[in-house]
Amino acid sequence: MKAAGRRMKTAVVLFTRDLRVRDNPALAAACANAERVVPLFVLDPALGRLSANRTRFLHQALADLRATLRELGADLVIRTGDPIAETIKVARSVGAEGIGLAADVSRYAKRREERLREECERHRIALRLFPGVTVVDPGELRPGGGGAAYKVFSPYHRSWRDARWRDEVATPGTITMPDGVTAGRLPALPPGESPDAAQGGETEARRRLTSWLRHIGPYPDLHNDLAADGTSRLSPYLRWGCLSPLELANAALAQDADDYVRQLCWRDFYYQVALSYPKLSTEPIRPAADTEWRTDADALKHWEDGRTGVPVVDAGMRQLRAEGWMHNRARLITAAFLTKHLGLDWRPGVRWFFRWLLDGDVPNNSGNWQWVAGTGNDTRPYRRFNPIRQAQRFDPEGVYVRRYVPELKGVEGGAAHQPWRLPDEVRRGLDYPGPLESHRDEAVWLRP
Repeated sequence: MKAAGRRMKTAVVLFTRDLRVRDNPALAAACANAERVVPLFVLDPALGRLSANRTRFLHQALADLRATLRELGADLVIRTGDPIAETIKVARSVGAEGIGLAADVSRYAKRREERLREECERHRIALRLFPGVTVVDPGELRPGGGGAAYKVFSPYHRSWRDARWRDEVATPGTITMPDGVTAGRLPALPPGESPDAAQGGETEARRRLTSWLRHIGPYPDLHNDLAADGTSRLSPYLRWGCLSPLELANAALAQDADDYVRQLCWRDFYYQVALSYPKLSTEPIRPAADTEWRTDADALKHWEDGRTGVPVVDAGMRQLRAEGWMHNRARLITAAFLTKHLGLDWRPGVRWFFRWLLDGDVPNNSGNWQWVAGTGNDTRPYRRFNPIRQAQRFDPEGVYVRRYVPELKGVEGGAAHQPWRLPDEVRRGLDYPGPLESHRDEAVWLRP
């Protein structure tokens, strides 16, 4: 970030989904190429539709970022309003010659980038976009046969694995701000809806990263084990940029954790998909597979409430409400149950997950929903996930189910997965519903 080959006097860094100081290319470039730097975050009232869980996580992350910036001699400038107008206002008030921010792929981010570029040109301010939201830039890898994005994961993974990743950037030692900038007040911390939700912020992200790297070894054997809870739980911190995906990938590779790094590649894969399919949350990638959904408000409500009568499904949905997060295997099971067993449209599922998930973002939430529904990037769009077989395989003793469905705590072992098969006198004492009316036939659970 330089002005006509010389060092700038002042630059603004607009934080968006890169709420960290470590391996933050936009911040590092500003500090290297400008004498004074204004770290800025603009709270956009138009994003008031953010879920209560994600709003709380965001505000925690902002408070943590401010504390870290103060340790470096600066502050986080907070403004509320239209992000373009507020950014330009701050830039002009300090005489900034350049603005830097992390590139992103959502429709909202792209509109923000276009509008900011127009205003920067009008006010003769340089604008530069930086990587940092993914390991490999979403637009960097293109399929050999043409096309804007890879539609199949395996060839993307090969290309991603062989690509030259950028170097991690150093954390600034000190940051000097212009005099007279009013930092602004942090927003009051709002209540979330999930009582057991993780806390936001780079400090917590790094604590969890350190812990995860000590336990990453068994990941290949445990990441699908519902009871073991052997995943990193770092996805909310990646979603908000409290943790650098590149740093995480490099750290995992240093421990030969290739299976885990492959999951980070899946994350990048959906970002390049979202770049090419900006309506990923509402329009199918494969329209031909999006025509036979039925409408059943009662069945949808039972699914949302974790009262379908299928324990592994209900456990996942209740974990979602309690923690603002759900185990990756449970996400597949619950999404497949809604779309392939109940036959309901995937879009209400996307919206319900967005309401609760701390890590909910368009590329991964919507991309994975389309994969499960058969409308997206799945080479086997008609696959089914039998919930009982999934439960027996990944929660054989019923530990996960009893953890989140307390009505079944007295049912021993794998019997918790099929309570309708218990003796009548036992079943009547459980206060737990039978399977939804349309799926009482046990043959449903035996289909491949």
